[in-house]
Amino acid sequence: MSMFSTSPRRLYLALFIICAGLLGFGLYLQHVVGLEPCPMCIMQRYAFVAIAAVALLAALHGPGRAGSIAYGLMMLLLALAGGGVAARQSWIQRWPVADAECGPGLEYMLDSYGLAESLPMIFRGAGDCTAIDWTFLGLSIANWSLLCFAAVAVFAVQMMREGGRRRRWER
Repeated sequence: MSMFSTSPRRLYLALFIICAGLLGFGLYLQHVVGLEPCPMCIMQRYAFVAIAAVALLAALHGPGRAGSIAYGLMMLLLALAGGGVAARQSWIQRWPVADAECGPGLEYMLDSYGLAESLPMIFRGAGDCTAIDWTFLGLSIANWSLLCFAAVAVFAVQMMREGGRRRRWER
């Protein structure tokens, strides 16, 4: 059965809403519960923001064959990047070491990203990446984030496959 029993625009919009919900929950944990995000958490948030932006753009655009492949590829790459960070954080939470760095050093960030992109990571990511301050069903925030990125990757691949098979998307 095809994913397209529901309109592709609605599926992209649903992904946008899910990402916005995840980001909102992260902000709730930060500002209401008082959990400070670490640099890796901040990078994962940026990946979810970027995925949400691509999903919203795709929902508004209603792409054809080439567009569905392009949007799917962008979402897949973002999900892999965010998932890589979440996997690394899950790893260091499971097997912490005394000198584990949870993010790149200041010099590396400035050389790689420039000052404008590094500032949010420097100033908003103050938590310890190895700390597990919250769990649900035995999984940490990093574990849940990894599962969400994996789901986005599956969604993106499916959208590329289904979109590539159709001449015109349902409007």
